[in-house]
Amino acid sequence: MVFVDVEFGTPCGTRDESAMQLRIVLATDAVWCESPGGTVGSICAGALSIRRSENMTMGEALDRGRESFARRAWADAQVRLSEADRQSPLEAEDLERLAIAAYLAGVDDASLDAWARAHQAWLQQGDVRRAARCAFRIGFGLMMKGDRAQGGGWLGRARRLLADDHPDCVEQGYLLIPTALQSFGEGDFEAGYVTMGQVGEIGRRFDDVDLVALGCLGRGQALIHQGDARRGVALLDEAMAAVMAGEVSPTFTGIIYCAVIEACHEVMDLRRAHEWTAALTRWCESQPELVPYRGQCLVHRSEIMQFTGAWGDAMDEVVRACEGLAGEPAVGAAFYQLAELHRLRGGFAAAENAYARASEHGRSAQPGLSQLRLAQNRVDAALAAIRNVVDVPLGGVSRARVLAAYVEILLAADDVTTAREIAAELGRVASALDVPLVRAVASHADGAVLLAGGDPSGALAALRLAWDVWRELDAPYDAARTRVLLGLACRQLGDRDGAELELDAARRVFDELGAAPDLRRVEAIARADSDKPPGGLTAREVEVLALVATGMSNRSIAEELVISEKTVARHVSNIFTKLDLSSRSAATAYAYEHGLA
Repeated sequence: MVFVDVEFGTPCGTRDESAMQLRIVLATDAVWCESPGGTVGSICAGALSIRRSENMTMGEALDRGRESFARRAWADAQVRLSEADRQSPLEAEDLERLAIAAYLAGVDDASLDAWARAHQAWLQQGDVRRAARCAFRIGFGLMMKGDRAQGGGWLGRARRLLADDHPDCVEQGYLLIPTALQSFGEGDFEAGYVTMGQVGEIGRRFDDVDLVALGCLGRGQALIHQGDARRGVALLDEAMAAVMAGEVSPTFTGIIYCAVIEACHEVMDLRRAHEWTAALTRWCESQPELVPYRGQCLVHRSEIMQFTGAWGDAMDEVVRACEGLAGEPAVGAAFYQLAELHRLRGGFAAAENAYARASEHGRSAQPGLSQLRLAQNRVDAALAAIRNVVDVPLGGVSRARVLAAYVEILLAADDVTTAREIAAELGRVASALDVPLVRAVASHADGAVLLAGGDPSGALAALRLAWDVWRELDAPYDAARTRVLLGLACRQLGDRDGAELELDAARRVFDELGAAPDLRRVEAIARADSDKPPGGLTAREVEVLALVATGMSNRSIAEELVISEKTVARHVSNIFTKLDLSSRSAATAYAYEHGLA
């Protein structure tokens, strides 16, 4: 590695007095620049005019690398330790420092190479336990990247090294973590809970704070997936206490942060998720050269911003996340969140593309894609898609999200009976989870079903419960959707002033958020009230009557409205009953007499 003096000039080789003087480090894979103030960053070698300076000795590079590592300047530590290593191979401890610095600077291949060399160095010194720990770090890192075959090979090597002479050591605790994660992946969360308990116990016996914290994390995740959110979240908080005290090493600190935030989102504890996401952001900002963990943080920040009504900021955050997570498995979650924002704002083509990108990266596009089909008035397509997901065994909050979307789609298809059954299941899930946000979702679904089933009084009570929770959680969009149903319930009860107040409040929120599809819907509801059709017909029945008046058959009407023929027949029967008619010709005459055709 060579240190050189650098001068930035204006384009095309011209010069001006504002040219910036820098010192840079030329490494094999990157060019890092250091300003007189000490700021380090990546630059493009083609933009530089370079004058060669003296080389740094191996000892100087090593000292600077260790110093940078200690102050968590990860990129600088990686570059300087790499230079020292090129001049004279590093000892095992410094190779571990290089491996950690490279990983935290985002240079994964260099990190894995350094861990492998550290592994060999410890073996040559006869320190089998340290060698096994390096093998664990390689195997665990590969498994997290999805390289299961290679990762499993390294984990197997670590177990073999410890099998005979070291049956009881702290490294055995680390090797239990992949076993627990495998249980989680197979859906056996009870076995995973037990294994993670053993991880924590080994950590306590050997006074290893990382293991203790990871054990708390794993047991908390297992309890959440088993439906015990209260005890699970308490264990997550215990893991975070060690993180916030600075007791956990940087690599595992980032892992615990991301896992805890993800778990909080799983149980829809968005207040806690917001608190830990803000803490993660501060931790990342305290280490400007830190590369991992930032992208997932942006996804969660976007979700929280969306929930609290800052949709523009949410879009900015998730776009950055899509860029920052490129090539990583978590990018699927970023694209799903991007799709959700586009769908809610009415950008249906962009939403379709983002859902497809999410699916490409392993993130299911449901239930969002089904809700997109509903927003496009493709009710049959929405039903087919959501039914496929309902049949998949999902637990806890994931199940609640799917059921809530299913109820909405069933009501759009006029299948109140099935919607009532699904809403009842959603209520049971909400009772088991005991999470305020899920209770609000279930109450909203109950109110919608009661309203569609002709019980506006019962609907009003359920919807007010939902609205109270949305208001307490500061969730303007969800509160506005509930207020639309409150307005419809008031209307059915003859309270036209109350209906107008609710609908106007919802309209203002949708307009401020940019929720174009919801804004169009509430405006259509308001227009329908001002020009209410005679006979107590619903908006859908008016549509069907108008098409009957054109001479269309039930099958043709079903194709036109993208609903089933059976549903059309039910609408026609309701029209005949409400208007006291006995034939399609009489219905046609009625439609023309009342300006409905």
